[in-house]
Amino acid sequence: MRHFAHPAALAYSMTTLGAGMMNSIFSFYYVKLFLNKYQISETAFHQSQVVFMIWNALNDPLFGYLQDNSRMECCSRRRLSILYGAPLYCLSFLLAWFPWRTYEPDDWLSGVHLMVTLCAFDGMLTFVLLAQCALFAEISGHHQNRLRLIKYSQVASLVGSSSVLFCGLISQNMDNFAAFQGFSVVVAILACVCMLYTGFNSESRFDSKASEEDSQSPQKPPLSLSSVMSMTWQIITNRDFQLFVIMNFFQVFMVAFCNNFTMIFAEHLIPQDVLPSLAKSFMYGAGFICPQMLVLCSQNLLQKFGYYRLILITFYVEAGAAVIMLLLGPGSYYFLALFLTSNMVLVQAAFSLFNLPLADIIDSDLQKYKRSALQSLHSAMFYLVCVVPLCVTGLQVLAWRPFSIRESHTVDSKYIDG
Repeated sequence: MRHFAHPAALAYSMTTLGAGMMNSIFSFYYVKLFLNKYQISETAFHQSQVVFMIWNALNDPLFGYLQDNSRMECCSRRRLSILYGAPLYCLSFLLAWFPWRTYEPDDWLSGVHLMVTLCAFDGMLTFVLLAQCALFAEISGHHQNRLRLIKYSQVASLVGSSSVLFCGLISQNMDNFAAFQGFSVVVAILACVCMLYTGFNSESRFDSKASEEDSQSPQKPPLSLSSVMSMTWQIITNRDFQLFVIMNFFQVFMVAFCNNFTMIFAEHLIPQDVLPSLAKSFMYGAGFICPQMLVLCSQNLLQKFGYYRLILITFYVEAGAAVIMLLLGPGSYYFLALFLTSNMVLVQAAFSLFNLPLADIIDSDLQKYKRSALQSLHSAMFYLVCVVPLCVTGLQVLAWRPFSIRESHTVDSKYIDG
């Protein structure tokens, strides 16, 4: 296979393939699983989400610091972080699909199950994909090479995201739970093999340089606190970085919103006799497969117009589609199905391009502040990776705290049968 593909891009994209297979299924089905099948209480569900939000804010800088400063090669070298993290990542993916006992409605253990599942899966996802994210900037500094990485990643993501389609067809959208469990085990095994391929074959352009520096010079002391604070201030006062943080926040929100709730919206808003289960399976699969096809078809446009204009255009199209859907009303079921699918496609397609501005911000910081030393480069990347999720989760907390509907779980007649 290596004779017909670029080795570095192929190795990089295999982690995208493995992660795509698992992440698509996890984000699409876990909410429905715990709410509908495990019948978790609303209180336990909300508590799990709060704990997950706190852990999500902490594990990015924690694992970023570990990978950037650890003297253990399994943490400090990107490919080894993927190699050793992949099996644990795949095991954490399987946690959700196997109940710890037969759950009663509002069972407290289902709440603990969800909490452990979210924290374990997000922790290992962060550990592995943080290393892959760093690889994107480290494999090459040339724009054309990075476009090649994007292209290979989109092909891998296209194949990986099809797991939702096949999972829906095989398990009848999780109605056949035993088939769903069996399929998830197969996906975990395949994903692990894919990421192990990255771990064995991927190399950063700084790996050989780091080895030479380690052999030719004594171990350098860590950066001083004043240097760290100065570097952090330089990054967070960068206007482009601030704008990227705001953009990333809203895009992550939209991706999570579409992935977690499209199935629930479709089941409630589109009657079964209008769109049967099989048609909905293809609709959900298209929502995960078509973004990658769209990005792949846009390679020439990316080279001609750049990612900035294409991302901006997707925002205009999303807003226009929402206005048209509002004018058509909820009774236009086929247009609603098209809107839900196209919204998932555009949101995910735009998000797939976000590695390009992130890598450009790193390169701009390198050039502006003359960070040519490997240690300074890694430190700059580390603080960039850490500050983004910290800022995003801070904004999430500020936005969520004023939310007024907090006691819905105490109202018995919350739902009205129509």
